[in-house]
Amino acid sequence: MTVTDLVSYEDALASYDPVMGLEVHVELGTATKMFCGCSTALGAEPNTQTCPTCLGLPGSLPVVNATGVESAIRIGLALNCEIAEWCRFARKNYFYPDMPKNFQTSQYDEPIAFDGYLDVQLEDGEVFRVGIERAHMEEDTGKSTHIGGATGRIHGASHSLLDYNRAGIPLIEIVTKPITGAGERAPEIARAYVAELREVIRALGVSEARMEMGQLRCDVNLSLRPLGREAFGTRSETKNVNSLRSVERAVRFEIQRHAAVLGDGGVIVQETRHFHEENGTTTSGRVKEEAEDYRYFPEPDLVPVAPSRAWVEELRAGLPELPLVRRNRLREEWGISAHEMQSALNAGAVDLIVATTEAGADAAAARKWWLGELARRANEQAVELSALPITPEQVARIAALVAEGALNDKLARQVIDGVLAGEGGPDDVVEKRGLRIVSDEGALGAAVDEAIAGNPAIADKVRGGKVAAAGALVGAVMKATRGQADAGRARELILERLAPESTDA
Repeated sequence: MTVTDLVSYEDALASYDPVMGLEVHVELGTATKMFCGCSTALGAEPNTQTCPTCLGLPGSLPVVNATGVESAIRIGLALNCEIAEWCRFARKNYFYPDMPKNFQTSQYDEPIAFDGYLDVQLEDGEVFRVGIERAHMEEDTGKSTHIGGATGRIHGASHSLLDYNRAGIPLIEIVTKPITGAGERAPEIARAYVAELREVIRALGVSEARMEMGQLRCDVNLSLRPLGREAFGTRSETKNVNSLRSVERAVRFEIQRHAAVLGDGGVIVQETRHFHEENGTTTSGRVKEEAEDYRYFPEPDLVPVAPSRAWVEELRAGLPELPLVRRNRLREEWGISAHEMQSALNAGAVDLIVATTEAGADAAAARKWWLGELARRANEQAVELSALPITPEQVARIAALVAEGALNDKLARQVIDGVLAGEGGPDDVVEKRGLRIVSDEGALGAAVDEAIAGNPAIADKVRGGKVAAAGALVGAVMKATRGQADAGRARELILERLAPESTDA
């Protein structure tokens, strides 16, 4: 099926109800792998962070990473899950070149966390609850690099390279319950869910959850059912979607594709599909196996995991304030709308604004600079806001200089230029560039007198009572002082000098 075969999104929703299931893999930020002591550090030469255990060599025995178990429990608690009193690992058997053991150590029917939910807030402030089926522990596979083909996939490649450094990295797979009732907002809800889950993972400190680095990956399951029907349709699974925008686009595309196939009397094939960033489409991968095809059986080399209730409650007590709760609290404190808070979240500015207020700035000023001038710079450079070479403390100092009247907004932007260019802190830039506002009465008065003398017609209008005309004279003062005059005080001096003379009756 090609893009031209799709039905419109509106037509698809007029006939069908979308049902979603989202499977998110989170790569934990542990120092060592899930079942051995090999390092998880990035950037090592291929196949240098391996051992007999993660390579599955005969006679090697796995040992569970305790930090991985703790992270799994904390994630489960943050997702309002039940934590199993007893669970165990299983072998998921399948052959693929980047799976050195020919099985993946995972959890099957006995996950460590189950039956939870995550509330997500949409752009308009509506809260949608997504049910969580399970969160379980497993290990990652190695990495295949296919050489010689046009697409980077195995088809058409001349040969493949295998790197097993990633094999055995701890993963938590979080699986939703079927998401129903989303309707036309299904793509938006999918994106919001993955975004909120990412925020939760980061708040817990168990992973950086950077999608562009593969630390958080989403598999999008989607099916359609005719409106009014209870039974679910056949699903497709779009694998390893690695950005929030792509999650939203994948859901939308699959809704349109499924509707086109069903509308033409066709049958949806249960299969995995690949998402293509360049045009927002998906293409067929392979027919999807059912669970029984993996021949799961209990892992004989690992003892069951039985976290004590006391430990679970200790971990629950140590959970941080969760992101949605925190944002709602901050929204009340800052006096902004849900939409404005969502904009700050989308820009990656919430923590930066908080840090700037903690450094002494007013929340409104902090939001103004991070979401305005600094967000523009980040967009121009195609970097995250937090990657700009300016600190919340420096932004707070710039806001303070504006509040004190030492800078206006135009000069403050020049100070930001200097800080970003590495010229030092805000005060250093002000001093080096001579940017402080001219508020000295003598210098400012001279500039005002010069503006009045140079614009006699405008001065006469002000004398005649047309006070609005004073703006042109203020502009002349600002031009003469290269924008460094105190505009408010300049206006006051202009009106004082041009006040009409009083006459006695």
